[in-house]
Amino acid sequence: MALTSTLPLYSHPKRLGLLALASDHGRCLGHDSAWFITRRRYSRSKRLVVAAAYGAEGGARRRVYRQSQAKQPLSSAPKQIATFVAPAGVFIAATFVLWKLVEKLLMPKPSRSSSVENKSPSQGVKWSFAPGTNLLSGVTAKIDRQSKLTLNEFAKELRAFSSVDMSGRNFGDEGLFFLAESLGYNQIVEEVSFAANGITARGMKAFNGVLEANMVLKTLDLSGNPIGDEGIKCLCDILVNNTGIQKLQLNSVDLGDEGAKAIAELLKKNSTLRALELNNNMIDYSGFTSLAGALLENKTIRNFHLNGNYGGALGANALAKGLEGNKSLRELHLHGNSIGDEGIRSLISSLSSHKGKITLLDFGNNSITAKGAFHVAEYIKRSKNLLWVNLYMNDIGDEGAEKIADALKENQTVTTIDLGGNNIRAKGVGAIAEALKDNTVITNLELGYNPIGADGAKALSEVLKFHGNVKTLKLGWCQIGPKGAEFVADMLRYNNTISILDLRANGLRDEGAACLARSLKVVNETLTSLDLGFNEIRDDGAFAIAQALKANEDVTVTSLNLASNFLTKFGQSALTDARDHVYEMSEREVNIFF
Repeated sequence: MALTSTLPLYSHPKRLGLLALASDHGRCLGHDSAWFITRRRYSRSKRLVVAAAYGAEGGARRRVYRQSQAKQPLSSAPKQIATFVAPAGVFIAATFVLWKLVEKLLMPKPSRSSSVENKSPSQGVKWSFAPGTNLLSGVTAKIDRQSKLTLNEFAKELRAFSSVDMSGRNFGDEGLFFLAESLGYNQIVEEVSFAANGITARGMKAFNGVLEANMVLKTLDLSGNPIGDEGIKCLCDILVNNTGIQKLQLNSVDLGDEGAKAIAELLKKNSTLRALELNNNMIDYSGFTSLAGALLENKTIRNFHLNGNYGGALGANALAKGLEGNKSLRELHLHGNSIGDEGIRSLISSLSSHKGKITLLDFGNNSITAKGAFHVAEYIKRSKNLLWVNLYMNDIGDEGAEKIADALKENQTVTTIDLGGNNIRAKGVGAIAEALKDNTVITNLELGYNPIGADGAKALSEVLKFHGNVKTLKLGWCQIGPKGAEFVADMLRYNNTISILDLRANGLRDEGAACLARSLKVVNETLTSLDLGFNEIRDDGAFAIAQALKANEDVTVTSLNLASNFLTKFGQSALTDARDHVYEMSEREVNIFF
């Protein structure tokens, strides 16, 4: 059967002729065509090779085949077949060997692959010494060593300096346990900050036995760590026996009413704390009530910070009861508690009968209107110790501003008053300006974020030309425009007290900048800082200011802010040249911000 399948390949003259023709045609077509024809030749010759592989029966058939082929006129055909069968066989064998070799090198072994797939995901992973990163086992040892070296450097700081800031280094609870040992019996460090380090309630146990032994540490800052109420309870239990720490900062530590209760119990027993900061937590009415009870018993606390909590009017009423019996408190910070007018009334009523000496009141951002401003004004009139009043970001309006102005006429102690963001217009600012005529005590006046306009700027400037003792004047975002800048510039020609002037975001443009530049040419021995950011000033305004700086060899300005304006490289270059000129002429440095 194999013989019959091979005979038609070469016994027919026409097919042999086609084979020879294809061979010649392959040479003409090139390598690819020749390869194709060679394949055809190889497939045909393969049949002869297969046929020759039979046994004894195949031998007989081969004899018959040879006899038949001897009779054929084309006796050279088998030789032609042999000439291409041998090279093709070698090529196939070499290709097969190369393929097996490449497969062995590149393909993974099945047994290993399965073992890796079945491997537990926890294998090869280890928690690093500094928490917060999962590390492969191959690099863990190196990272552990580096973490320990870093913590050792931190520990050296604790043993070498009196004030150490380790905030934001993210060493977590494990790092705190390591570092706390350096605080025990430490006789050098007095202030340390561990703020924003990922410390949790568990980390508070690191202070156990350490803070009791340390009598030198005065300030401990743990702000920005998710300590929570449980961690605060643990810390308070430790601090009960501490007699060194005078300032404790626990801002933004997820402190709620339960934690406030623990702190209240601490205040009843601890007699060394002077300043306590609990800003930006979640203390509600219940927590305020607990803290008020502690104030009745505590005799040493001076500065109390509760900014950014949820006291409300009820919390203020509760706190007011604690203030009545406390004689030690000096500063009360209640910014951002939504106290409202009713809460302010309760607090002021208690402070009026307070036997202590309050020097600072921060009632900013508490939804206070003109009605609440009336109560604050009454307290300002009577106070003999108040130095600093903050009513920032309320809504007292012109009516409230007038009440505060009347109180300032009588008060001779307040040095800083912040009325920013209170919807005060020209009328209210005019009342404040009149109060400054006879008041030489106020040195810092914040009126920013009030729509006083050019008329308000005029009323204030007319008074400050020759009256008052204001050293820092802030009029940012007051809509005074180029016209208002003209009044302020005229005031600067005569005023000899203002050293810091903030005129940001007033739409001054080039016209207003040019007015101020003319004043800078005049000798002013007090103005050191001028802020003109966000004022749509372009290159022309920058050129005017640059010329003024060059013209005044005795200029005292050391800080000039022109950031967020419309200056190109030309205006910036002019200001840079002016700065260099001032330094060359007087060796004074002017810091210019673009």
